[in-house]
Amino acid sequence: MPPIDLPFANEEYTRRLSLARNAMEAAGIEVLFVTDPSNQAWLTGYDGWSFYVHQGVILPLDGDPVWWGRNQDSNGALRTVWMDADHVRGYADKFVQSTERHPMQDLARVLAELGLDAKRVGVEMDNYYYSAKAHASLVESLPNAKFADATALINWQRAVKSAPELAYMRKAAAITEKIVDGLLERVEPGVPKNEIVAEIYRDAIRGVDGAWGDYPAIVPLLPSGSDAAAPHLTWDGRPFAMGEATFFEVSGCYRRYHAPLSRTLFLGEPPDYLRRAEAALIEGLEAGLNAARAGNRACDIANALAKPLEAAGIERGARCGYPIGLSYPPDWGERTISLRSEDTTLLEPDMTFHFMPGLWMKDWGIEITESIRIRAEGPAETFCNRPRKLFVKS
Repeated sequence: MPPIDLPFANEEYTRRLSLARNAMEAAGIEVLFVTDPSNQAWLTGYDGWSFYVHQGVILPLDGDPVWWGRNQDSNGALRTVWMDADHVRGYADKFVQSTERHPMQDLARVLAELGLDAKRVGVEMDNYYYSAKAHASLVESLPNAKFADATALINWQRAVKSAPELAYMRKAAAITEKIVDGLLERVEPGVPKNEIVAEIYRDAIRGVDGAWGDYPAIVPLLPSGSDAAAPHLTWDGRPFAMGEATFFEVSGCYRRYHAPLSRTLFLGEPPDYLRRAEAALIEGLEAGLNAARAGNRACDIANALAKPLEAAGIERGARCGYPIGLSYPPDWGERTISLRSEDTTLLEPDMTFHFMPGLWMKDWGIEITESIRIRAEGPAETFCNRPRKLFVKS
């Protein structure tokens, strides 16, 4: 088997294990079972499209973690994780989508073999990849264990990025810029949306010099006209039309790291209400970037954004951003901090966010966003460098 191409040096994984175990001890957790594929990758390097079946990482308070999953996916683990083969465990296909047995029964067996079946086990209760059935089966199969909710325990340890992680995000940002430049050039009245999306994927996967493109955790979002009132619509085969604004929310991805960006394009002459919204949105975006400083709070960004919008008579109740970095479908957010008025989390150097003050009104929408890094001093750094404006093609 060829040498494993780990994305990070051993020292980086050692740093992460130390953070994770400190958090476990603080929460009184003796063994952690991690199902979020982003957290699995962050701890072990595991990378594969296998998160549609039950799998995870077992992390005790000492010793190397253990990757556990479907037998056929254990070959992928052997080729992507930093641990040795003794720390990769697979279960038989008879457990897959069975009505007679559940993979968590096999996980309980593995925990028993490791002497961890009577410990206080932390599980990610509110997670896309850990079902109610899985939890019920695991509890039933481990009668001597105690369970604790460890939702986002690892996610929070990922909040401050290391230098190698930031380097990957800058590569992702270069791919994002290539995507945005390409779509702004290609979009014309009469061009079907799916053809533009095909070019978006081509640019995303080809990448840029020194950075090949990976698949993003979210597909391109590009609603037009009145559909832009709905922020999460994808695409169809209808052509772009004059007199409509389309916002594009896209991200390059390099080694699972993201740097999303949104820009809006209007075909024709924009109406006055859209120009007024553009001006208020950009003023709020600039104010938010200035407030995004170490020592300030997440809510300070949101409140700075809100003032120009409120002065323009625009009500915006949604949160305006979230942390980003390493991720898998269905979301490139880290699901911890929210940029909103209620979140008082202190901002620390090298935290990274998608600051996205989109406006989704009754029958129109506009997005102008930035992926940002909190600097040690001064306002936030933006990963991408593209004009903050409503782009217009007449």
